[in-house]
Amino acid sequence: MSPEKTPPRKAKPTTTRGAAKATKPAADAPPAGRATINDIARLAGVSKKTVSRVINGSELVRGPTREKVQRLMDDLGYTPDPQARGLAFRHAFLIGLVFDNPTAQYIVNIQYGVLDALRGSGFELVVHPCDSKNPDYVEDIKRFVQQQKLYGVVLVPRVSEDQALAEMLQSLGVRYSRIASVPLDEAGRMVLTHDRRAGAEVAEYLESLGHRRFGLITGPKRYRSSLERGGGFLEGLKRRGIALDDEQVYEGGYTFESGVAGADALLALEPRPTAIFACNDEMAAGVYKAAQRRGLSVPADLSVVGYDDSPLARQLWPSLTTIHLPVRDLGREAAQLLLSKDWPRAVEPAAAFTVHPHLAVRDSTQPPRG
Repeated sequence: MSPEKTPPRKAKPTTTRGAAKATKPAADAPPAGRATINDIARLAGVSKKTVSRVINGSELVRGPTREKVQRLMDDLGYTPDPQARGLAFRHAFLIGLVFDNPTAQYIVNIQYGVLDALRGSGFELVVHPCDSKNPDYVEDIKRFVQQQKLYGVVLVPRVSEDQALAEMLQSLGVRYSRIASVPLDEAGRMVLTHDRRAGAEVAEYLESLGHRRFGLITGPKRYRSSLERGGGFLEGLKRRGIALDDEQVYEGGYTFESGVAGADALLALEPRPTAIFACNDEMAAGVYKAAQRRGLSVPADLSVVGYDDSPLARQLWPSLTTIHLPVRDLGREAAQLLLSKDWPRAVEPAAAFTVHPHLAVRDSTQPPRG
């Protein structure tokens, strides 16, 4: 009689305790990079809704299930479609940037800041320039917001100063944040720049150098930033016993060309100013050109101060003394406000995000001759 054979032992089931192990895709798995949410659900043995919850970071999915779904998505290179996610949530995963600002570099820096905040969040940025002088521009923005199904909107000066626009966004239930020089809304919606303080700092600095004859080139009066910067400058001079006549103040347009025109008008005065404050760097660059055409040297014959501290300030020769405004930080914080779970944050006005512009002294200013 042959000896009795011992039956083979059954293999013990493996466990996934401790560190998560790599999951080998099933034989019927789609090629890497071509998986759909339905494929992930089928291979993981869960519902499509569960996969969606994992994608959106829901706490309703248990740890082991979350890890399993996430490993499958990683192994198969699955990337959620922002538009498809938007349909499920009745909005697109898009943040809009709405602006009416003639200063290109300012807008570029704002965009960089917004993109800093959105990186890794699953949100994308769409931009929408507009003309706030157009009586229908609020309706135009409304159509843009509705067509794109925007999750939130960053409002840049000058449109951030328009209460009708903010109220329209509230009526749509769309998140928004406003960058402005003064508080215009709930603190949790505001990013403040305090331009008036900075304008006063320019006045105090130039007067301390010994200047007594000044010119001021503002931005458009309909821009609150223009009123705050120019107003701060005038107030700073007044505190030091100096008042400017109307002819010493020129309304510019925040453009290079308006800086040239403003400087031409101011430098034609008798006696001419020994120092000019232009309320942004592009207009300050225009002052350089007007001075050069008259044979005047900066800063020996004319001190010039700008505002924003854009790359242009360092590219000019001599380098421009200007108010440093961390524009990229403004865009980043404005976008972060929109992404916060408790938007708008219930904070006191003093707790609103605030930047503190300050004077960056370079080579375009010195005491006046004589």
